[in-house]
Amino acid sequence: MSAPAAGSRAPAVAVGYDGSESSQLAVRWAAEHAAARGMPLRVVHAWVWPMFTKDLGPVQGVAGSGLRHSAETILAEGLGLARGVDPGLDVDGVMEAGLPAQVLRLAAKDAALLVVGSRGMGGVLGHLAGSVCLDLAASAPGPLMVVRRPQLPGKPIAVGIDAAPESSAVVAQAAALAAAVGGGLHLIHVDPDGNRAPAHGRHTPLRGAELLDYAVEEARRLNPDLAVTGALAEGRSAARELVEAAEDADVLVLGTHRRDGGIGNTVSAVLHKAACNVMITR
Repeated sequence: MSAPAAGSRAPAVAVGYDGSESSQLAVRWAAEHAAARGMPLRVVHAWVWPMFTKDLGPVQGVAGSGLRHSAETILAEGLGLARGVDPGLDVDGVMEAGLPAQVLRLAAKDAALLVVGSRGMGGVLGHLAGSVCLDLAASAPGPLMVVRRPQLPGKPIAVGIDAAPESSAVVAQAAALAAAVGGGLHLIHVDPDGNRAPAHGRHTPLRGAELLDYAVEEARRLNPDLAVTGALAEGRSAARELVEAAEDADVLVLGTHRRDGGIGNTVSAVLHKAACNVMITR
């Protein structure tokens, strides 16, 4: 990856951290990814307590107490985890008052990638866990990585493709991710009607096979050194087919194409059911 121009700063990888095991995993993943791509890392902690109380300072006579101190300690812990992955990594921290999704959106507005743990917000506000990921999947300003497990070196990056014009951008981002992590790229298209239909005594490929072939060629053109494979799945549930096809993948990449700001049933189901890490692109 080429170095940024003099006087400029490379886009950062932003990661949410709240002290939970899920966010610890996210910080380690984000630090490894930032180091591999030569990017700075921004560790973000959403400080929710100012929304509920004004009593944020230390308890009189008790050193190291108070909600503010607790939040600062959590952020410092996240920074320490990141630096432990790579001492030479350029890391900074952000602590802002607000709900997690809101804070992370603002902190990631100029980031190349936003990374969160699959369980979202932990601790006292644990009931918001799933909603944070779903909210960010629909509203993050750029690509979102939902981390469930550590990186699996050598495993492919799987990507779901469809007929939407934005699929080309999804393939490009998935190819860049595969190149960065050193894995192959596995493209999956789910055809609910089957990929073949008889015509004049022969089997004629339908649009699903053509879409897949075009996407594979495009990925190879973008990165000739990348190992690219494709699979055409038949099934009424795109989410189920994608989850099964990506069981052995490092990351499953999906695009959001809805203009109303939603994420659709497929993305929502994949976020709930996929065993691997999931990247939502725009």
